[in-house]
Amino acid sequence: MIVYHGSSHVIEVPEYNGSKKTNDYGYGFYTTESLELAKEWACADNRDGFTNSYEFEPEHLKILNLNAPEYNILNWLAILTRYRTYWQNGSIAEEAKDYLQRHFFVDPSEYDVIIGYRADDSYFTFAQDFVAGTISLSKLSEAMRLGKLGEQIVLKSKQSFAHIQFLEAIPADAQTYFEKKSVRDRDARREYRRAKRAPDGINELFMIDIMREGMRNGDPRLR
Repeated sequence: MIVYHGSSHVIEVPEYNGSKKTNDYGYGFYTTESLELAKEWACADNRDGFTNSYEFEPEHLKILNLNAPEYNILNWLAILTRYRTYWQNGSIAEEAKDYLQRHFFVDPSEYDVIIGYRADDSYFTFAQDFVAGTISLSKLSEAMRLGKLGEQIVLKSKQSFAHIQFLEAIPADAQTYFEKKSVRDRDARREYRRAKRAPDGINELFMIDIMREGMRNGDPRLR
């Protein structure tokens, strides 16, 4: 398979543990199968960048696919609360983070590769709102699809880095792709505000309900 990594520079040899610990899934090399999205990520600071392309052979690697049927969005959220910073401290946020960690966390260190959502700035805001108890689970699930960010494919283990080979670096023009990224984020936030204002049904699940009911991974009410 071909994967892409957007960056300000050419990366012929990805560095193991060369990223920030506070990325979505901790240390790792973050890629996507979408060339267009990688170009947007390459120009995130409104400067020209490069979309580095690689041949990736995932066979024989242990893969955690958080979008597989056996997982739900709370598994993704539990990992996000472990690695990402700047969560709200008020409301039920602290208790909610602890609950997610205890009952939904899947340890990424046991896997070579992780596949899952990407928490762009707007998406991290949506996740924060759910953890703070201000939006329902269904609204969070809807919000995560608004900007069509697709999946991240994250190389986590040393072994996984032996399965990737550099192909080429494709220039990304900030004038084009920073604007595309900005529009995508702006549209997602606008649609989120609209959805957030919509009334919730009596059976909608909020974080407080999940904790009060003692819900665990695999609970059919979380589907």
